[in-house]
Amino acid sequence: MAKLWGGRFQKSTDKKVDDFNSSIRFDQRMYKQDIKGSIAHASMLAKQGIIPKEDGEKIVTGLKEILADIEAGKIEFEIDAEDIHMNVEKILIERIGEAGKRLHTGRSRNDQVALDLRMYLRDETDQIRQMLIHALQVMVDTASLHTETIMPGYTHLQKAQPVTFAHHLMAYYEMFKRDLSRLDDCKKRMNVMPLGSGALAGTTYPLDREFTAKELGFDAVSQNSLDGVSDRDFVIELASCLSLIMMHLSRFSEELILWSSHEFSFVEMDDAFSTGSSIMPQKKNPDVAELIRGKTGRVYGHLMGLLTTMKGIPLAYNKDMQEDKEPIFDAVDTVKLCLPVFCDMLCTMTVKKDNMLKGSKGGFTNATDVADYLVKKGLPFREAHAVVGRMVFYSIEHGKALDELSLEEFKEFSDIIDEDIYTAISMETCVNDRKIIGGPAKETVQRAIDAAKEYISAL
Repeated sequence: MAKLWGGRFQKSTDKKVDDFNSSIRFDQRMYKQDIKGSIAHASMLAKQGIIPKEDGEKIVTGLKEILADIEAGKIEFEIDAEDIHMNVEKILIERIGEAGKRLHTGRSRNDQVALDLRMYLRDETDQIRQMLIHALQVMVDTASLHTETIMPGYTHLQKAQPVTFAHHLMAYYEMFKRDLSRLDDCKKRMNVMPLGSGALAGTTYPLDREFTAKELGFDAVSQNSLDGVSDRDFVIELASCLSLIMMHLSRFSEELILWSSHEFSFVEMDDAFSTGSSIMPQKKNPDVAELIRGKTGRVYGHLMGLLTTMKGIPLAYNKDMQEDKEPIFDAVDTVKLCLPVFCDMLCTMTVKKDNMLKGSKGGFTNATDVADYLVKKGLPFREAHAVVGRMVFYSIEHGKALDELSLEEFKEFSDIIDEDIYTAISMETCVNDRKIIGGPAKETVQRAIDAAKEYISAL
C-alpha cells in the first residue's frame, strides 16, 4: 500500500518495519480526539480561506461519518497506515476524494499527535477526577460512622497513641484531596494547544490558532513551535500524579491487609472482595488490596520509563516519543481500575470496633498522657518523661497496663499523682482531650468531616 508520505521513497518499507513502526494497536484509542481535532482544524482552514469552504464542509461531514462508523464497529484499522492519524486521513480520502487531501494543510503529524494526546489525557484526567471525588466521599461517609471508634495509632508499626478510626480515615481523605488538587493543577499545563507548531517550525499559512483552541476547549496555545511538538512534560507530570494516587491507595491497602490478619483482626473484608485458597479451606485472602499494592509498582515503572525515554532526546520530535503512549495509557487504565474497586472494598468491609478498642489499650498507648498529667501537676516534661519510662518498665515486669496500677503503685513513682489519674489516662480521655486543630477528638474530627462535606459539595 502506498504511504501518504511516500513521494520521496523509491521502494516500500519492509513488512517487519511496518509492524515495528506502527502504533495503531495502541493509539487507536485516541480516534475520537483525533477526529475532533481534525474537524476543528478543517473548520479553521475554511474560515481562513486556506482551503475552499466547500472542501471544509465535505471534510467535516466525512469525519463525523467516520466517527459514527468507528463507534458502531464498522471500521477496521490497518497496520500499514501506521497510526490513528494516518488511518483516519486515509479513510477520509477514500470516501470524499480530493477534498480529503486538503485536511493536512498547515499541520504535521508531530503537532497532530501532541494535540490528540493532550486532548485524550485531558478527558481521562476528568474521569479520574470524578473517581477521586467519589473516593473522598467514601472516606468522609465511612469516617462519619466511626468518630467514637477508638483504635491504636502507630509509629514504626509500634503502638503509639490512641486515635479513632474516623481520624485515621480522614488522614487518607487529606491525601486524596491533595491528589485531586495535583490533578487539577496538572490539567492546567496539559490544556495548552500545540496545533499550529507544524513539524517544528510552525507554518507560513495564516492559521487562526486561537480559534482552533477555543473550538477544542483549550485555555491557551503553545508559544514555541519547537516546544509545542517535543514537550511531554504533561505526560510525565500526569504519570507522577497517578503514582502518588497509587502510593496512597497502596499505603491504605497495606494497612487493610495487616488489619484483616488474625493477629490484628481490626477489619474483615466482605466475601465479595476476598478470595480463598486452592488448598487451605479456612483462608480468606485480601487479594483486592494486595493487587492494588502490586499494581502500584507498575505505575511507578511507567513514570520511570517515561523519564528515561525523554532524558536524552534533542529538540524537536524524535520517534522515541512514540513510546510515551503505552506507559501513560496503562498508568491511566490501572488507576481507573483500582480506584472504584478500592472504594467498594472499603464500603463493604466490617470494622471490628471491640478489637480496635482492645488493641488501643495494649502497648501503653496512654503513656504520653501520664506524662502530660504530671506536667499539668507542675513537673517539667523531660522529668515527667523519665518518670513514666520507669513506670512502663515496672508495668512490663509485672504484666500490667498503666491504668491497672494501683494508686499506691503510682505514688511510688510520684507523690503528686491522685485518684484523677484514672480518668486522665482512659482511652476516651486520651482521644477526646486532643481537641487541637488536626487532633483526634470527636468534636475536632466532626468539624473536619463537616468541612470535607462542604468541600466535596462545592466540587
